[in-house]
Amino acid sequence: MKLHFHGTRGYIEAQSRRHRRHSVCTVSYRRSRVTIDCGEDWLDRLEELKARTFLITHAHPDHAGGLARGARCPVYATGEAWQLMEKYPFERRKTVHLRKHFHIGELRIEAFPVAHSTRAPAVGYRISGGQVTVFYVPDLVFIEDREEALQGVKVYIGDGAAITRSLVRKPGEELIGHTPVRTQLTWCQKFGVPRMIVTHCGTRIVENDPGAAEQKIEELARERGVEAKIAWDGMEVVLR
Repeated sequence: MKLHFHGTRGYIEAQSRRHRRHSVCTVSYRRSRVTIDCGEDWLDRLEELKARTFLITHAHPDHAGGLARGARCPVYATGEAWQLMEKYPFERRKTVHLRKHFHIGELRIEAFPVAHSTRAPAVGYRISGGQVTVFYVPDLVFIEDREEALQGVKVYIGDGAAITRSLVRKPGEELIGHTPVRTQLTWCQKFGVPRMIVTHCGTRIVENDPGAAEQKIEELARERGVEAKIAWDGMEVVLR
């Protein structure tokens, strides 16, 4: 399996050489390939992604806004996301059903609901190709059915909005926002996930010395017996 991080920046104004564009990741296995999310700053650069299929985690602008003019390839999203993207001119809409796996070529995919936003409900995707399984979730407070979501996962690709400071809040009945990297690493420790890659990077990572942020995350990971790395735009990872 191969991961290609086209973009790694969260929904923030700050940019850097390593984090220029909103989070987009292509997961490929043999001849099968799916591109996850497409934020609004990809709107005029869509062809650069060379996507065969898009998979949308949720309908916030930094995850779906790049497709506002449509796409030539199939686009997969949950029914709730499609309601928010009803005006997008897609020709091939595919509806993802929670906790029901489906295949895109040789990739096996399952959507797990996550807490993040009440206005734009989100999911994380468990994706398997051959003997390798990853879990991709760029925005979240927590994963529902977390043990099942992370069972046997080789790499957890998670929310980098904050490293140690919680950005979770409760304006109503439900929690919204972003859980810090530290907590996500604890999940990896608890459920036996050996490696985390941080994407959807927030201000703490994008604006500051990348070496310092990487060092802090690596320190947190070592304390939990997990490997961790911050993704950057253009980074490729091969998983065997």
